[in-house]
Amino acid sequence: MTKKNYLALFAKSFNWAGFFLPKSVYHDCSRLYAFCRVLDDMVDEKTELDLKTEKFNEIKNIFEKAYELESNGKNVLGQSNYELIINDMIVLAKNNNIKKIVLDDLFEGIGSDLKHKVYLKTVKDLLVYSYRVAGTVGLMMAKILNVNDARSLKGAIDLGIAMQLTNISRDLIEDQKMNRQYIKPDFENIEATLKLADMFYESSFSSISKIPFKYRFAIIVARRVYRQIGRKIIKKKDMENYKKSGKIYVNNFEKIYQTILSLFDLLFLFLKDVETHQRKKEYEIINGEVNLDERI
Repeated sequence: MTKKNYLALFAKSFNWAGFFLPKSVYHDCSRLYAFCRVLDDMVDEKTELDLKTEKFNEIKNIFEKAYELESNGKNVLGQSNYELIINDMIVLAKNNNIKKIVLDDLFEGIGSDLKHKVYLKTVKDLLVYSYRVAGTVGLMMAKILNVNDARSLKGAIDLGIAMQLTNISRDLIEDQKMNRQYIKPDFENIEATLKLADMFYESSFSSISKIPFKYRFAIIVARRVYRQIGRKIIKKKDMENYKKSGKIYVNNFEKIYQTILSLFDLLFLFLKDVETHQRKKEYEIINGEVNLDERI
């Protein structure tokens, strides 16, 4: 069965940054994204909630079974597209020392959208959700890039959270149509969420210097390109312009420009010491529900 390249099809910004990775590492990143995409698509399907929940739980049970079998040196799953992707993810996790608890967090985060109405009431809810659906992905990506330094792994979580907060700010109208409210639907809250995202983007930067050099530039590019989405949103200035703009993205010319600027970031990293982790307060909030030290 031919496998889709989900990264190339659905994640243009990440795929652009992936151009700067070695092919084998890009392939592993694509495998990780495929797994995440399958879970996301399942939850976002335009069908009855009960059917989606049943399907999601079935996939989760298949994952648990496959993980146990693989741990015992067995692999007896079938060859459906879902089963291939699940098996692929489990092998990827084992080969890169990705903890199962991190994958469990991802399932819990994505599964939390399986409600008639999603409503996050507090900043804590927003931070925990963003960790589960995206901070986990940042952490797993770091493991694929052979990162073991604890500060740098925190930086990877920070970058994942920053990107998710950017997504939430960009997709507010689309999420409303699915009866999901992660932040209040006004421009003031969009700006506040992007300000929070910027804090996480900043906290992620200096720790990139602990990533093996051959992978470093790709992460700098991904960080710059994705952060640019938030900056374009801010330029809309009010809710009326935001609604008129449709889905905001970074075009190819802008990606080229951000890639050029990333060269200066790479140089700056050589001159910058790794800073102590800046998001201690936010991590304490998340740790009220999820022990991040156990995940790292």
